[in-house]
Amino acid sequence: MGEFVNVEISDKVAVIRLDRPPMNALSRDVVRELYTVAAEVGMSEEVGAVVLWGGPNIFAAGADIKEFTASDAAGIFHYGKYLQDAFTALAEIPKVTIAAVNGFALGGGCELALTADFRFASEDAQIGQPEILLGLIPGAGGTQRLPRLVGVSRAKELIFLGKPVSAEEALRIGLVNRVFPAADVFDKAVAAATRYAKGPLVALKAAKLAIDRGIEADIDSGLALERAAFATLFGTEDSKIGVASFFEHGPGKAEFLGR
Repeated sequence: MGEFVNVEISDKVAVIRLDRPPMNALSRDVVRELYTVAAEVGMSEEVGAVVLWGGPNIFAAGADIKEFTASDAAGIFHYGKYLQDAFTALAEIPKVTIAAVNGFALGGGCELALTADFRFASEDAQIGQPEILLGLIPGAGGTQRLPRLVGVSRAKELIFLGKPVSAEEALRIGLVNRVFPAADVFDKAVAAATRYAKGPLVALKAAKLAIDRGIEADIDSGLALERAAFATLFGTEDSKIGVASFFEHGPGKAEFLGR
């Protein structure tokens, strides 16, 4: 439990909640707490899935610009490495993660949402990378994760123009996975995370790793990674439960242990 980032665990779902009113600006302290939390929930055996949330009104409106203006280029360069490492730690949590986006997710807030496996957005959400309007570019992964998600051309348009998109447009271009009324976003994200948390956690971890690492590699290297993960899973308890359940009850009926 930090000053600006809180974690609550219930039914194997960890809710990582930003709490720095009024805009959840991503200060150095917030980033430091996110880094710590990523490691904690990633290692915890009590956690099977994760929800990132900024509260019912706003996800995160970006970096704390006042902090940036107080640093020179060398200081920002070194801090940028830490910032990217923190967001990479969130992206590499070895569990299914869902960003529940209410309201604004801009700049660093958009980049934070991009670290999740899935993004559920409110109907009134505004999502984008406005850094170019300050004569800057995204610095927490936006130039890398966004094109991998929506394609190079769409990512360039979002970054070059700096104009946020609506939830409807974000859904159309694949920036978010689902759109709900604002009052329902968090509950829908938790419900989905709960289903994943009760699933075959070792297989989900392997699938996430194979996809995320494989997309960075050539196809042959990706296939080799997939083959190794696929073979390893045959030694898990969950695979034995899943196969036995398939023959006895058909697909989709197994109750996994997460081992």
